[in-house]
Amino acid sequence: MGLIRVVITRILEDVAAAMAVLAALVMLAAQGGRFSDNLDVATHFAVVFIALAIVAALLAALTPPTKLRRFTLGMAALAVGLAGLLIAPEVFRKTGHAAAAETASLHQIKLIQINSWSGRNQTLGETADWIVAQDPDIIVVEEASRRFQRALESRAAYHRTCDPDDRCEVIIYSKVAPISAGLPKVREGAFFPATRATFAAPGGAFTVIGAHYTWPVPAGPQQQQSLRLTTMARLYERERLIIAGDFNSTPWSFTLRRQDEALGLVRRNQAMLSWPAMAFSRWNIHMPLPFLAIDHVYAGSDWVTLGAERGPALGSDHFPVVVTLALSPAG
Repeated sequence: MGLIRVVITRILEDVAAAMAVLAALVMLAAQGGRFSDNLDVATHFAVVFIALAIVAALLAALTPPTKLRRFTLGMAALAVGLAGLLIAPEVFRKTGHAAAAETASLHQIKLIQINSWSGRNQTLGETADWIVAQDPDIIVVEEASRRFQRALESRAAYHRTCDPDDRCEVIIYSKVAPISAGLPKVREGAFFPATRATFAAPGGAFTVIGAHYTWPVPAGPQQQQSLRLTTMARLYERERLIIAGDFNSTPWSFTLRRQDEALGLVRRNQAMLSWPAMAFSRWNIHMPLPFLAIDHVYAGSDWVTLGAERGPALGSDHFPVVVTLALSPAG
């Protein structure tokens, strides 16, 4: 019995130490995302490695008070601290929130950002029912298959704006018809599925752009897509511009931080974990909680935020993001 206890203790010590060292090394490498897109890939998983470090510390706490346990706890604390350096700016930044009473008389819109995952979503009817029940003014949808379009359009009379050359992979649905639509031709950066619609509003029109980026691995293509979007965004009135989409990029990455700065807009959802929402991949893997914040809504300075919340799991591997905006008095 004593031998078994010794073996179990040794395994716990080694496993805990390995987990803590791994988390600390990866989060240390992630700091290099400031100057390397390849190292920046690690920043996206800061939440995962915080969890790994905490588990390592809990396992170490079950072992005798040896030098190895102190080392493990030190490495776990280092990993949490390094990950915290990445996440803290997002947690403490301002998102343009204002009290609803202060903006009750202003022009308001409710926008839903959702990657419908409609190629694999087996509950598209329930997804469409939920969207219609929210009564949004604008819906920005990625991975919008014909099945999704039929499900939503059979339930509500929304105007559809999309790029037919891209098979309408990204769609902007709106209660009112846009006054113009279509993406400008830009040479900079790399292609990504997107669409644009401009709407009339008190004091002047506002533009909505929907976007869907590739994954951050391998490094490079996503940064080029960001360059294309920021170039495109300069062609519209920044103060009233809204951009929403699945960016496959977390706010603790330096790639998204650079995009935030280049766009000159405010991301209205804050540290909102949106992936995964359910089983994903061909192996039907289930995750108990989302760990990537990759769906975002930006808006210019003429907009104030009345609310930003995550919707429920709807059969997609993404949670939807619901944002309510109002034109500020300055606008």
